[in-house]
Amino acid sequence: MIAAFNVIELWRIPSNRMIFKTHKFSKVPKQLHRSVLHPVMCFCREMQTTTPDVVSASYITSTKPKKIDKLQIDESLKAQTIGAFQKLPMVMPSADILGSALRKAKMVSPTKGIANIAKRERNRGAKQLDALMKELAVPLRIYTENFPDKRYLHPYERSLVELTLGDGFYEEVLWKVNNLRKKVTSVAKERAALCAKSLTKKEAEERLNEGIKCVEETFNREKNAVDSLLDIAKALRAMPVVDLETPTLCLVGAPNVGKSSLVRVLSTGRPEICNYPFTTRGILMGHITVDYQRFQVTDTPGLLKRSDEARNNLEKLTLAVLSHLPTAVVYVHDLTGECGTSASDQFVTYSEVRERFRNHLWLDVVSKGDLLNDKPSVFVTEDLSTETPELARYRMIGPHGAIRVSVKTKLGLDELKQKVHQLLISQSTRIKSQITNSEGTEVTS
Repeated sequence: MIAAFNVIELWRIPSNRMIFKTHKFSKVPKQLHRSVLHPVMCFCREMQTTTPDVVSASYITSTKPKKIDKLQIDESLKAQTIGAFQKLPMVMPSADILGSALRKAKMVSPTKGIANIAKRERNRGAKQLDALMKELAVPLRIYTENFPDKRYLHPYERSLVELTLGDGFYEEVLWKVNNLRKKVTSVAKERAALCAKSLTKKEAEERLNEGIKCVEETFNREKNAVDSLLDIAKALRAMPVVDLETPTLCLVGAPNVGKSSLVRVLSTGRPEICNYPFTTRGILMGHITVDYQRFQVTDTPGLLKRSDEARNNLEKLTLAVLSHLPTAVVYVHDLTGECGTSASDQFVTYSEVRERFRNHLWLDVVSKGDLLNDKPSVFVTEDLSTETPELARYRMIGPHGAIRVSVKTKLGLDELKQKVHQLLISQSTRIKSQITNSEGTEVTS
């Protein structure tokens, strides 16, 4: 505080001109005046250009820039919610990026006012190479900065990236694009500096042409990374948009049991329907409107009887939906034998999935009811001698409480729609309750 008070007192001292006008002091040499006043002026200038920090009720000047806490950046990245695929930047084909960059670079003219021909030509060459570098590097930088870090995606979207593109492919392509940017920047800067040292007009022109050719070759050697990123962007944007606060109905079952047919009946979704396994090659989304409320319906790839380690990526997509989205489940069973999966295999898979996701709201449906008869379907690979009473009952009528339906004869469809509507209303109530509880927890903490 004493130092601050002294500074204020110094500012109150009138200038030397005022002192000599109002008082009859003997004239002092100018050198003496400067030696007395100069330190004061330097002190004032220093006070204006430094940033004081308050530490323990005293002021300490600090000229060091404030560091951004990396943990704060990471927390902001973690805050990303679902919907990142719809925010991806538009990726241009590599040929378009290079063609546009070459055209714009050739339009750059030398700085005005340079009379010397050699100097003007090397100035033009350096500027064109610099422009070419920027036109190539800037789009690549935008791509690498605006494609999200997979670690901070929502678990559902992270699973989609891994299962759709392959584990590690997304990160590898982004690394290659960023590496291409670095190489183009380095080569262009090196060639621009070389062109700027040309001694004659001819030499400058030759170095410019060589530089453009060298940059173009560098870009073309690894341009496939840009085209791969374009394909990734197309694939991710094609993923269905899911709203976490909207109740979702997920149809699950073995391949070719009739899930897609039921999606067409229940919602606006129009999946492909064919008589072969794994018709559904991804997550398909439709919608249902009940009492002016909109719900989501997903058709998922079929599940086979095998361990999680042996499952293909299509099956893992189904498990990802059940694991990471707030879904109610409609499990579809086909006991006719037409789907290609035996009743005993369906029963094992169903029991495992039902146990794993027992907290989900659940509805069982037996499809193709018009083809069922009193005699159950048995595959030659099945051993009935070891069959349990529970499996025998499942082979005849399916799980307890299952609805028998037929899309062809409309059997049970009205009851199915009514049950589905009740299930979605219950799921909506559950989601609202979870949101309310989470908000209450945040307020308390």
